[in-house]
Amino acid sequence: MSQKKRLSNTQMSSQVKRPLGHNTDDEDKAFTQPSTSQVQRGLEKLSPKQIEQKTAEVVQYILVKDQKKIPIRRPDIIRHVIKEYQNVYPEIMKRAAHTFEQVFGFSLVSIDPKNQSYILLNKLEPIAECPSLGTANSKTGLLFAVLSIIFMKQGVVKESLIWNVLEKLCMDSMKEHEDFGDVKKLVIIEFVRQRYLDYVRIPHSDPIEHNFLWGPRAKLEVSKAKMLQFVAELHNRDPQSWKHQYKEAHNTQDTQPSSES
Repeated sequence: MSQKKRLSNTQMSSQVKRPLGHNTDDEDKAFTQPSTSQVQRGLEKLSPKQIEQKTAEVVQYILVKDQKKIPIRRPDIIRHVIKEYQNVYPEIMKRAAHTFEQVFGFSLVSIDPKNQSYILLNKLEPIAECPSLGTANSKTGLLFAVLSIIFMKQGVVKESLIWNVLEKLCMDSMKEHEDFGDVKKLVIIEFVRQRYLDYVRIPHSDPIEHNFLWGPRAKLEVSKAKMLQFVAELHNRDPQSWKHQYKEAHNTQDTQPSSES
């Protein structure tokens, strides 16, 4: 009786598990890459805000999944995030890849063209090596986004601009984030406490406003020359076309202490 019961339980377990894996494989095989004309027709039926929102959701999903260092599979992205937007999948992934490069300093790379598995490669070596950030790639990317905006805006950025960038990625500073928790606290308290950022009140502002600047740790650990080179490659421009940033980066490079000091 007990053997029959165990057998029955085993059969039931296999019946539950098999369809899940089978469905995932079927979804992958059944998925047909939309043609350019199909994508265009799909985009015409959706508003820019809908596409922007769905792109932000894909970015969030990949950032979270990448923390485990396991390739993110196309059928999982489609099933959990893309859903009914399958006909514009190529456009959403193209925009997501652009966001990773421009905002987080990551490259979204397909390591298996046949099955479309993705990984994120961190293109910013100096920050990736910061020991205080450990292996939290999402935090590293968030910090890079803030630092790069400040640098390209000649060293000082209003707080409102930072929150604007993060809000476009569904990281509202006024709301609790599912993965980051309190985004505002992470930026204003954790990064400032680690001395990567300085958070300075703007004199006589009413209502009160603050500026973000690079903190002393960022000045010591992050190469502005490498950051400028990275930004230039993204925009396919000569680093010297940003005259102020180029001068600052190379003057700073000469005065920065070596890693051994």
